[in-house]
Amino acid sequence: MADIVVPPIRFANARGARLAFQAFGDGPHDVVAIPPMAQNIELSWERPEITVMFDRFSRFSRYVHFDKRGTGCSDRATTSVNAIDDRVDDLRAVMDAAEVERAHFFVSSEGGPMAILFAATYPDRVLSLTLNGTGACLAPPNLTAETREAAVERSLEFAARWGTLRSPVVGFFAPSLADHEDFQVWHRRYERHSASPESLAELLELSLDVDVSAVLEGLAVPTLVIHRTNDRVVPVELGRELADRITGATLFEQDGDDHFAYAGDMHGWMDEFERFIAGSVAPRPRAVSGSVRIVTLGRFAVEIGGEAVPTSEWGSRLARQLCKRLVAARGWPVTRDELCDLLWPDEWDTRKLGARLSVRLSGVRKVLHGGVVADRQTVRLNLHEVSTDLEEFFGADTDEAIIEAYTGEFLPEDVYDDWTAGIRDEARARFAMAARSLGEISLESNPARSINLARRLLSADEYDTESHTLLVRALFAAGERREAERAHSAWKASFDELGLGVPAFSEVVSDA
Repeated sequence: MADIVVPPIRFANARGARLAFQAFGDGPHDVVAIPPMAQNIELSWERPEITVMFDRFSRFSRYVHFDKRGTGCSDRATTSVNAIDDRVDDLRAVMDAAEVERAHFFVSSEGGPMAILFAATYPDRVLSLTLNGTGACLAPPNLTAETREAAVERSLEFAARWGTLRSPVVGFFAPSLADHEDFQVWHRRYERHSASPESLAELLELSLDVDVSAVLEGLAVPTLVIHRTNDRVVPVELGRELADRITGATLFEQDGDDHFAYAGDMHGWMDEFERFIAGSVAPRPRAVSGSVRIVTLGRFAVEIGGEAVPTSEWGSRLARQLCKRLVAARGWPVTRDELCDLLWPDEWDTRKLGARLSVRLSGVRKVLHGGVVADRQTVRLNLHEVSTDLEEFFGADTDEAIIEAYTGEFLPEDVYDDWTAGIRDEARARFAMAARSLGEISLESNPARSINLARRLLSADEYDTESHTLLVRALFAAGERREAERAHSAWKASFDELGLGVPAFSEVVSDA
């Protein structure tokens, strides 16, 4: 998603609460979105599965989405979830704050009845209505007092598991992503930041009593109904009913069992939606061939599909330096002020610096084909879009893997920059611990490996006593006594210059 910067959170003043919303994209069509259940529009940008969808929307529209009252970044502490009539007014408040007079609506799940009622109430503000995975009434069919009580109990159980290790959300709402452990872990955190269990339970219970079927025949806006055939959350029959009862509505039924719009084949329904509101589907940018990987141990390079990007493609040394600093942060955000201080330490005009940093960020994005997430305060590397040898090194969990992943000092050409020191020392210490451990273990079974490891350790730190000891003992264990004596003499000579003593040769090799 190379051309999109995370948009700022803005707030619409609604009755008794502030509603958080974002607006982004420079396409000619205004699209207002109401997502399913509870979300957090700020955290949504952390996952490539979701940002790919945002990217598509932004290419042909100005896209506005918001967190419902009592959820996400909207006021939550003292504000409960409101009934559907109030939510219609909340939607109007968001449109007014975003300066959207009329819009195409893209709504999902329990946002469907809200949008249907809005279109019936304010048809002059609705250019079209796209109903994705929803229905006019989402309660179980033939709801009675007894079955309603059972449905409430199920909602309470669902809400109690929300955001916990027992959360059923991904498996139920996005089964195509259920095997992605990193997504599961992230989504549980996302749930916790989207709504409290109490607010979620209230939202689900309110949905049981919502039924806008009575206004369907009177809707006078162009309508597209999108539904996945095996949707596990909202049965496809509810989508078919919408298409039958809304005059002139078009049904697009797509294979799949995901409920979340971004999961599964997103481009299938997105093409249909774009064609519906824009008249045609614009060609998508050519996909990047091959993965993007950044190398920082022993050298600096960016590799696309295994091929190094030429230095000339960067446009400037500063863009390379900016990329290096983001790698060193390991996915954590770096403030724009710190980056400006790094790149232009003698410049004080903040207005100029902001514009300069945007230019350099553009250069980094161009080389990485995206890979950077930026807001008005911070910038970070998107480790879901690019990989780095540094993360591979710190992710290694055996001595052998750590040693193999450590191909040299972290950014050796930037050894005098303060911001590289911490990561360099941490990586070096991790490698040294693994190399010494494996070197000691291999002394008897594979002294040649111990010799190689000791020499690698000494190339990083020629005054490391443990590494000198390992080298002498390994050479002796390999039957190379003369070489062991030479190594001991070289060790003694270098330490004599520092006024330090070393143990006698016989003491070093006594256990070898």
